[in-house]
Amino acid sequence: MTDQIIIKVLLIGAFLIFALILLRPGGSARTQAIRTITLILLLAAGVFAVLFPGLIDDLARSVGVGRGTDLLLYAFIIVFVGNALTTVRRRRAQDAQITQLARQIALRNPELPEGKH
Repeated sequence: MTDQIIIKVLLIGAFLIFALILLRPGGSARTQAIRTITLILLLAAGVFAVLFPGLIDDLARSVGVGRGTDLLLYAFIIVFVGNALTTVRRRRAQDAQITQLARQIALRNPELPEGKH
């Protein structure tokens, strides 16, 4: 147990650093609240997994997964895919917004080709 204290401190420290980075302001109030709640839940789950790896193994076996590490991997994949989908959706919305802004600018400031003045 004492030989694992270093890795536990490092992992929990990494979780806290990521939490501070991800909690910086940005987006609407609702989006920020959802992001904050999700982050706190993921942070708590990560710290719990570091502190009580045996319980994670027990939880994994109770849901039909062989090891706790496999369960954590599956959970990570779900979070990663969800994040990727959210990023794609956000990128599409930004592209649409940029297109709309470019059209508005083009209509307000038309430039005639050379020789057509």
